[in-house]
Amino acid sequence: MGSPHDDLPPADFYDFEALLSGAERAKLAQLREFLAAEVAPYATDWWNAAEFPAHILPKLAGLGLSSPAQQGYSHLFAGFVVAEMTRVDTSLATFFLVHHDLFVQSLQEFGSDEQKSRLLADAMALRITGAFALTEPDHGSDVAGGMTTTATRFRGTGGAADSWVVNGSKRWIGNGTFCDYMLLWAKDTDTGQIRGFILDAQLPGVTRTRIEHKIALRTVQNAHILLENVTIAEADRFAGIDAFADTNQLLLGSRVMVAWQAVGQQLAAFDVARAYAVEREQFGRPLARFQLIQQQLVQMLGNATASLAMMVRIAGLRDAADAGGSAGARMGQVALAKAFTTARMRETVAMGRSLLGGNGIVTDYRMAKIFADAEAIYTYEGSHEINTLITGRAITGVSAIV
Repeated sequence: MGSPHDDLPPADFYDFEALLSGAERAKLAQLREFLAAEVAPYATDWWNAAEFPAHILPKLAGLGLSSPAQQGYSHLFAGFVVAEMTRVDTSLATFFLVHHDLFVQSLQEFGSDEQKSRLLADAMALRITGAFALTEPDHGSDVAGGMTTTATRFRGTGGAADSWVVNGSKRWIGNGTFCDYMLLWAKDTDTGQIRGFILDAQLPGVTRTRIEHKIALRTVQNAHILLENVTIAEADRFAGIDAFADTNQLLLGSRVMVAWQAVGQQLAAFDVARAYAVEREQFGRPLARFQLIQQQLVQMLGNATASLAMMVRIAGLRDAADAGGSAGARMGQVALAKAFTTARMRETVAMGRSLLGGNGIVTDYRMAKIFADAEAIYTYEGSHEINTLITGRAITGVSAIV
């Protein structure tokens, strides 16, 4: 039986999805079926309880969506995947990004042949899960230069292998409470350069504590990580990373995907607000018959459409680069996309919450969850302010960050 809203135009008002290949559209439809059956009916309960649904990971892995570009899919398809996940549950999409776009992608780009052989297949199939341990209690936006977690190398003698001893702490680490491995960043005490390590989360000296009392992404298990004399084998250092600057393309890609989350969040807000406006009656008629309600819905749709159009162009630049036809998306362009889409998202979800009135502040109607989760998207992968200044530096040639 179809939805009573099946005859209404889609939230993708200009049908950008038509730019995908037939195979990609079919795969996206498969993802939507999975999300509708396995996630949508339960996502609010998981969020309210602050519990992560680990039981659905084998089914999610079965969709084969890890590293789409490595499988021949387009960057546009990868963006739509993240937008659709976010549209149903921002927390699940965030798990997906942390694991696949940061941990798995790091293995692919920086891992040695031995590391890939040992971990990559299991990571792509979600038989093991990963995290990205970068930010610290006192360092977020300035973590590249202000990192205090240290790694000291000890060179083996008499045939013993080299190792590193790590001390410090990390905070806001998504998936950090339950992951099997973390991509851990630490400052080399000899050179002052930032090194990357594959950290087995069960090693002695690793203490993981869940961050409580969050008002956003409650399903995501963010952790505070304490590292006390943790010994990591030299074989678990990412040999492909000699300095933090080596990770620029990795971080560019994850920033792109968070901007796609901002698109998905707006589509979710529009979905809920339009359905509510059509069904809810006040003064003897549906809310949708009031001019101001229509104005809000049109503004929400316009924000979402403008954001989606920007991300389609970013995806096009990246796809052209893969085909050898362009230099790809520059960091300034990506920073503008993240700043713009999240600003429009904040406006969109606020209008959606207002449209639902009192029902907009309880999770029963989904909008309160959408509204709250938007605040996390606005801040992570570079705050709105930092992305604004990155773009400002790109268009003026002058840095105002420091």
